[in-house]
Amino acid sequence: MSAPLSLLEVLFQVPDPRSRHGRRHPLSAILALAVVAMLSGAKGYEGIAQFGRDHGIPLAHLLGFRRGKTPTKSTFSVIFRALDVLAFERALSGWIAARLPKDQQLAFALDGKTARGSRDGEVPGQHLVAAYCADAQAVLAQVRVDAKTNEHKAALELLGVLPVKGNVITGDALFCQRDLCAAIIDHGGDYLFAAKDNQPSLVVDIKAGLAYQEQMRRTAAAFSP
Repeated sequence: MSAPLSLLEVLFQVPDPRSRHGRRHPLSAILALAVVAMLSGAKGYEGIAQFGRDHGIPLAHLLGFRRGKTPTKSTFSVIFRALDVLAFERALSGWIAARLPKDQQLAFALDGKTARGSRDGEVPGQHLVAAYCADAQAVLAQVRVDAKTNEHKAALELLGVLPVKGNVITGDALFCQRDLCAAIIDHGGDYLFAAKDNQPSLVVDIKAGLAYQEQMRRTAAAFSP
């Protein structure tokens, strides 16, 4: 079995939105610096640029910068505005997924959130549904929830990129929907969702089922030798 691709090899596959003329730094090196800096706690373009300056030529050469010098804040701003975000996320998701344990059942927790700092005046913030894997301590995939859909419909999209087969999908009561549960089963996975009073008939059915199982257990115990 071949070894998983390195972060640099994966990022090299992200399409470069820039013209071939005047490219000062390789895109894969720029993206790698952003990933490493943010994993180290950097916040925003200035933080990423400062991280590169602080670590100097050794880090620059390791990440693939040919000039031994890392980009400025403005370079990150320009590139990330033009970048194919979905391609970038797919690359990172694939890199993480390739390093997940192959011999154990995994759990992916679905959760919806509004990206911090994404609100712009009267324009609402970017609302996302993410799948977090505790074993990797990372978000494996996320999709945007637009104004015409909702979180559980967005979660259906995530199933197309998550390794669902043999694993467990968890989430709060918002994700306890018939079509999502059926899709997880169809993909060969299991689910564990909360059921609350916003679905009263489902809660009644669950309680009745549990009560029936308990009654059968007691009946079997009473007649056992």
